Amino acid sequence: MELGIFLLAAQFEAGDQGAVLTAALDAGCAAEVAGFGEAWIAEHHFVPYGVCPSAVTFAAMLLGRTDRLRVGTAISVLPNTHPVLLGEQTALLDQLSHGRFTLGIGRGGPWVDLEVFGGGLERYEEEGWAESVDLLMRWLTRRRVAADGPQYHFREVPVVPRPLTRPHPPVIVACTTPASAALAARQGLPMLLGMHADDTEKAEMIRTYDAAARACGRDPRGVPHAAAAVALVADSRTEAVRELRTALPKWLGLGLPAHQTLDGHPRTMRDPRTYTDYLCSIHPIGTPKECIARLRRTAEATGITRQLLFVEGAGTRERTLENIHRLGKEVLPHLQAD
Repeated sequence: MELGIFLLAAQFEAGDQGAVLTAALDAGCAAEVAGFGEAWIAEHHFVPYGVCPSAVTFAAMLLGRTDRLRVGTAISVLPNTHPVLLGEQTALLDQLSHGRFTLGIGRGGPWVDLEVFGGGLERYEEEGWAESVDLLMRWLTRRRVAADGPQYHFREVPVVPRPLTRPHPPVIVACTTPASAALAARQGLPMLLGMHADDTEKAEMIRTYDAAARACGRDPRGVPHAAAAVALVADSRTEAVRELRTALPKWLGLGLPAHQTLDGHPRTMRDPRTYTDYLCSIHPIGTPKECIARLRRTAEATGITRQLLFVEGAGTRERTLENIHRLGKEVLPHLQAD
């Protein structure tokens, strides 16, 4: 089993956002010391839920601060940027990190981001999203690229720099719907499944992916899908759950409703306390032994052996670093041996 950490640069209390970002960067560095193979950073815009607006920029900083760690974006919001620009940034980081960068992409939400960055709803909807992914992957795999689609039109230009990794740098697609799973399968790309989904839902997405892959002549076996999970190690499950019930509802209550939809209509959000209890029920929370057992159950139920652990749930820099240390020392070695 492969374990990485997943960072949201989550702002639990009002205050210095620079300190939040620095704490997330420190957590990424601590993950390398603790023995993790990879660290991932999320991207959000205009909300305190996560204060990193550029996952690629953060990844570049973390790659420069580490020697071995693979670093990924979870995710870069593709409708907010031009696929060629994101492709150039990916190739640049692939070259300079000697292949340690993974690009995670996703649609994001129908948020006001689409208005601010000019992508519009067309790039978020299925056809525009598929066109963007196709252009990105052509950029990462060819020497010259042109575009003549509904969203992107330009003459043929050379790909500079070309990526180091062949056939292309690792790319993973955040999938929350069967349509996104089918798109990832057609492109031959693995899925990143979110921490809101339980094992049954994740297993169903894998079945959807596998069927779509076979339908277009691709073999789905061995695709390195990944799944995010909340993880908190404590001396007892009661203590871990208490910490999360103290920190997460306030953070979720402030951060999730801050998302503004493009059309201004309100979106129904989960009740923060109910959602916290749900997360505690499906993820590795508790003693090291309980965390190990939970991660093994998920791998057995879904076939996903690549788990990205959200480690900031207790809400403080000190507890995040302690959590990374304990996961690395008391959980990781047992699962690496599986």
